[in-house]
Amino acid sequence: MGKTIADSLVEVLIHAGVKRIYGITGDSLNAVIDAVRRSGKIEWIHVRHEEVAAFAAGADADLSGSIAVCAGSSGPGNLHLINGLYECYRSRVPVLAIAAHIPSDEIGSGYFQATHPEQIFRECSVFCETIMSEGQVPRTITMALQTALAHSSVSVVVLPGDVAAKDAGKHQVPQRVIHASKPVVHPSQAELEQLAEYLNDGKKVTLLAGAGCKGAHAEVLALAERLQSPMVVALRGKEHLEYDNPYFVGLTGLIGYASGYHAMMDCDVLLMLGTDFPYRQFYPEHAKILQVDIEPARLGRRTNLELGVCGDVRDTIQALLPLLKEGRDSKHLRKSVERYVKVRKELDELASGESGRRPIHPQQLAKVVSDLATENAVFSCDVGTPTVWAARYLQMNGKRRLIGSFNHGTMANALPQAIGAQATEPGRQTIALSGDGGLSMLLGDLLTLKQHKLPVKVVVFNNEALGFVELEMKATGYLETGTDLSSTDFAAVANAMGIYGVRVEDPDQLEEAVKNALNHDGPALIDVVVNRQELSMPPKISAQQAGGFSLWAVKAVLSGHGNELIDLAKSNLLR
Repeated sequence: MGKTIADSLVEVLIHAGVKRIYGITGDSLNAVIDAVRRSGKIEWIHVRHEEVAAFAAGADADLSGSIAVCAGSSGPGNLHLINGLYECYRSRVPVLAIAAHIPSDEIGSGYFQATHPEQIFRECSVFCETIMSEGQVPRTITMALQTALAHSSVSVVVLPGDVAAKDAGKHQVPQRVIHASKPVVHPSQAELEQLAEYLNDGKKVTLLAGAGCKGAHAEVLALAERLQSPMVVALRGKEHLEYDNPYFVGLTGLIGYASGYHAMMDCDVLLMLGTDFPYRQFYPEHAKILQVDIEPARLGRRTNLELGVCGDVRDTIQALLPLLKEGRDSKHLRKSVERYVKVRKELDELASGESGRRPIHPQQLAKVVSDLATENAVFSCDVGTPTVWAARYLQMNGKRRLIGSFNHGTMANALPQAIGAQATEPGRQTIALSGDGGLSMLLGDLLTLKQHKLPVKVVVFNNEALGFVELEMKATGYLETGTDLSSTDFAAVANAMGIYGVRVEDPDQLEEAVKNALNHDGPALIDVVVNRQELSMPPKISAQQAGGFSLWAVKAVLSGHGNELIDLAKSNLLR
């Protein structure tokens, strides 16, 4: 057999340093799969659902800091990639998706499994092109890889199955196909001086820091010290800034702390650093707001700004510090830190349980996992209450990682992201914090852990409900409808799959069960029955939410569900 277009594709990927492709094979991918097999240099990670492939590739790219690849066969196969690709696109991680296509001469004929992938994927990618001839390879693949890397985003290459099997011709693959550039980016001198003027004039400056502060821990702390500013952290910034930080006063937003909320509301200048924090109701109304972001298109899209500047956070702070006055008053900082210390104490007091008192409080489960995990563990968390408890109880230290669907907000992300993380760093402890709703959505990929011998530890917050949705319904006055999940023993399911599984119902058994599962040599699942009625209160309760909650209570009683109101009170008041 001569060299095929699929062989050229795989050769480009090898030169780009790609080690794995996540996907499910199908006839339109046959030539690509065979080229992967014959190369012997790329591992095919066989998942059970293509959505998992895209999530896993995103986690792979996040941990490795380089391009990752997923693939789907024609029609339904590559369509299943789309939710995971949206996650990668919105989380800004470099991923290449290979979308196999129907036979080239059938395009436009309404053929079996026909779709228009170059249109479908356009909204969740920065590059989406179709290869129809050998002359386009390897240049199209190289452009796709470079574009994804340059924009930290998604590229899609559409490849009909018959085209992939064609002769590649004499087109050579360059040895170096991607170029990772790290330019120094900071505002102009005039902009820096204007930024410094606002900060020097401010009496109570607060920092709001996000994922754009990655790699700038020392610089952000130096800025907080110079400004004597409390630091509120957006969720994606938690892993980069929470640790060894005397200025940290918590998170804000729907899953934040009261201390973080007040630190922002009480300031006269708010400086946003590398964050696109979306919840407009949590921005101060009367403060002057400044923003530093590497993407100028984001400036001012969440709240009105006095000044927005384009720059890398680390580079910008280094250029800004010499322009800032020293000897500032620390009253605002001290008051904010005191609030945080009080809130932290209250949160830690909730993370406890008594033998025989069931169900287990989810706060206790999250804290036990955090306390027993290795110092460089990788955590992934499902959207909803697992994200709430991860945000409040997982302790970051500069070595641990926290991955989730913090922008796209999709269910079922934790297990797939853990697959990608574990495949990327097989010797590193990887823990998925899953809700029973999220896990059951992509439950089949527990089998991927077994098949590929991935020692992921899956921690299930099993409350037999779509818990966060129920809280949202209560807050707006609706009775919970369509949120019940049937009682499921996920440990028994895991054991039936040949995976170590343990179910925990008593708080007294929790620590030992978690310890045994984390120490197990191979994949493990801990199914923990947690309190369905636990309230994860936001830092600010609006009059509308309070009214909605009161309305829910009245409706619950009148509709014969008063026992739920009693359970809610017992769970959250009688601690």
